[in-house]
Amino acid sequence: MSIIPNFFNRRRSSNVFDPFSLEVWDPFEGLPFPQPSLLPFGDEGSSSFVRASALVDWKETPSAHVFKADLPGLKKEEVKVEVEDGRVLQISGERTREEEKRSDTWHRVERSSGRFVRRFRLPENAKMEQVKAAMENGVLTVTVPKEEAKKHSVKSIDISG
Repeated sequence: MSIIPNFFNRRRSSNVFDPFSLEVWDPFEGLPFPQPSLLPFGDEGSSSFVRASALVDWKETPSAHVFKADLPGLKKEEVKVEVEDGRVLQISGERTREEEKRSDTWHRVERSSGRFVRRFRLPENAKMEQVKAAMENGVLTVTVPKEEAKKHSVKSIDISG
């Protein structure tokens, strides 16, 4: 359908190359597999598994590695912070889906639900035995202290001759 009315022809434009067309072209239309936006993520055997997102910032300060994860609506009891294999920091949890009632009409569902896992391989200077985590206002902050950088000593060598 064109924004500018066509006075010469009463039909709507079905040309996807019409710059005034309001129709959206779907490149996956007519293919034998479902639309990518409808495919489940994660466990292939479970159609109810949906990947929930957990956005994480990682910054390095002179004294520590600091991770901040946005986890709105989650309580600290619903989140796990673990150290795997000595140098892998894992943040995981599950966001439950809101209970649906037959009388409700949903117009849009954009908030993700389901399990999430984020893993970060830490450098050698991380003190994994001193990891601390705190949750405040839906933001998880994980602090991993760093070992002090070893100062290289320089020894001057006299040249004979």
